[in-house]
Amino acid sequence: MNKFEEKTTSSKQIFEGKVVKLQVDEVTLPDGNTSKREIIKHPGAVAVIAITPEEKIVFVEQYRKPLEKSLVEIPAGKLEIGEKPELSAKRELEEETGYTTDELELVTSFYTSPGFADEIIYLYFTNTLYPLAEEKALDDDEFVELMELSLEEAEELVKENRIHDAKTAYAILYLKLRGMK
Repeated sequence: MNKFEEKTTSSKQIFEGKVVKLQVDEVTLPDGNTSKREIIKHPGAVAVIAITPEEKIVFVEQYRKPLEKSLVEIPAGKLEIGEKPELSAKRELEEETGYTTDELELVTSFYTSPGFADEIIYLYFTNTLYPLAEEKALDDDEFVELMELSLEEAEELVKENRIHDAKTAYAILYLKLRGMK
């Protein structure tokens, strides 16, 4: 037993949307007191660090309504129910970029906001891209613009806060540690 464990005494789902569910749990704390926890349930996501034959990193720019601004990010998307993360990663890469690959290497997985959400992102790497013979359609409510940048150009966008999300910042750090120039 974990000495920090909080035992759930009741749980109530208060919202179910297209992407997330919100529940409120009452918990017993390690010291015996009780508290409430607001928890977002998420099916998980994937992201792909994709490198072109020209040694460019593939990004997409898209508007993020919660932030009221556009961000430049690595290709990513939500896991579909029952879908294996690697298949989801390939699907998202194809839909968002027009590229595909037969080689995806799992880099890591991580929780995005463990204080209130259970979302986990599976991060993949590929440097064996080739264009799709026929482009795949984006989701009906998705609008993205493809960008291919050098590591140096990506670092400039970090400084400008145009790259401003954890998965993409992690990807840039990963590539630097891997020795990409």
